[in-house]
Amino acid sequence: MSCKDTRERVGALDFDVVVVGAGFAGMYMLHRLRGMGFSVRVFERGGGVGGTWYWNRYPGARVDGPSMQYSYSFSPELEQEWRWTEHFAAQPELERYANHVADRFGLRRDIQFDTAVTSATWDDTQQLWSIGTGRGDTVTARWFVAATGCLSATNVPGFPGLDTFKGRWLHTSRWPKEGIDLLGKRIGIVGTGSTGIQAIPELAAEAAHLYVFQRTPAYSLPSDNRPLEPEFEQDWKRRYRELRQAARKTWFGSVAFVAAERSALEVPEDERDRIYEAAWGKYGGVLTAFNDLTVNEAANETASEFVRKKIRQIVKDPGVAEKLSPRDYPIATKRICIDNGYYETFNRPNVTLVDVKADPIQAITPTGLRTANAAYDLDVLVFATGFDAMTGPLFRMNITGRNGVKLQDKWAAGPRTYLGLATEGFPNLFIIAGPGSPSVLSNMMVSIEQHVEWISNLLDHARNTGTDAVEAKRDAEDAWVDHVNAVADDTLYRRANSWYVGANIPGKPRVFMPYVAGVGTYRERCDAVAAAGYDGFRLQS
Repeated sequence: MSCKDTRERVGALDFDVVVVGAGFAGMYMLHRLRGMGFSVRVFERGGGVGGTWYWNRYPGARVDGPSMQYSYSFSPELEQEWRWTEHFAAQPELERYANHVADRFGLRRDIQFDTAVTSATWDDTQQLWSIGTGRGDTVTARWFVAATGCLSATNVPGFPGLDTFKGRWLHTSRWPKEGIDLLGKRIGIVGTGSTGIQAIPELAAEAAHLYVFQRTPAYSLPSDNRPLEPEFEQDWKRRYRELRQAARKTWFGSVAFVAAERSALEVPEDERDRIYEAAWGKYGGVLTAFNDLTVNEAANETASEFVRKKIRQIVKDPGVAEKLSPRDYPIATKRICIDNGYYETFNRPNVTLVDVKADPIQAITPTGLRTANAAYDLDVLVFATGFDAMTGPLFRMNITGRNGVKLQDKWAAGPRTYLGLATEGFPNLFIIAGPGSPSVLSNMMVSIEQHVEWISNLLDHARNTGTDAVEAKRDAEDAWVDHVNAVADDTLYRRANSWYVGANIPGKPRVFMPYVAGVGTYRERCDAVAAAGYDGFRLQS
């Protein structure tokens, strides 16, 4: 029986495709598949659209790439009508954009909100997925698409005593929609990654005192955010088609993030410093000043030391500046942070930096937090401790493939995918921006659109050829995993204990998950696979 018969056989409560997640990936997947004539149901854990920008409402939350490029390109009309107000849009504007898209394209009628997927089981006899939710629903679908996002499974550290804390504690990704009164409060924040770096200046402005508990300092670059100039917007909108196409061929997926064609070691030190200085405060500036910063340790150290020098210039207390200066990993091998006055915040008299690598957190107490050497009284405790990245959102759906194999068991030693899109033993399951794709090392909107279009084209091909099941072949998957690892081995990325390798989650296997060869190269590989009749996939009728 071909997939054309699915609706007739499984009944009115079932769908051609179930998509999990109504963020930017899930919304575009729904829009595109529905336009191709597929019946689709989207299950969304939250109460509204937007994914990342629905959940992350913490003070200071904003996109870390240019707004004009962090947007959909599939609709020229949408591009022209929407107006961004800042070069780097803040969370409220990004959520408004998501809602505008949902309303403009009538997406809500096919989205079931406040619904978590709790199980997904492959039926090899019927060649269908059976999907269960926390609300007690069970539906079947031919195709199952995970648009769950790479950074959506929150990581709350297991500090003893958290349940005894008499104040209020929050994770940044579950900040209450109504906000929280922080004025005059004693606030502690644990974590200084990209989220903490955005939140800390905002929290400091309201707190009676802010204690920043830092384990590992981060490299952060100023965003130079400002209102979007009308002439800039008009120029982009006039050239959108050309600029979008150019972005798809770059490493990062952004025309504003393209490395100069020169080595950092080719120029004299004084000239190199002038180049870095001119790049400081420009998006991607320091990291794009030279083309070998992620592959040459000596070249990377020139950029790392330049940022450390800027920290020493900005932060008045030399001891605090030193604590804020990363020294045990190369710049860009952890997610680079973009800030609005982060380092300047540590000049405020109401901000204290606590080095918890030297003085580890021992416990949460009823009145605050205790390290090995001190106790801190707190009214509010904020965890900016990130996520169980990339694999965590998939594992929490309890996905079971052929022969009863669970996804977390297959991936016990680390994720294994073909193109970051599919994994052998789990037919008809597709992952958007999954491990083994450029994913978090890219402009996510460019990667999302490429994945959605590639997957939807494959589903259309399957429908037109009477194909019921599509599965990655083991040898293709093995070859892709080897390729992803080999490309990463040629860079400095493995030098950092980052969430790219799962280092923030106790017991998680240390595997470098993203594909570092770049968006343009990856697109070429995916296009070649499709052009060869989906080489590396087994198509079964």
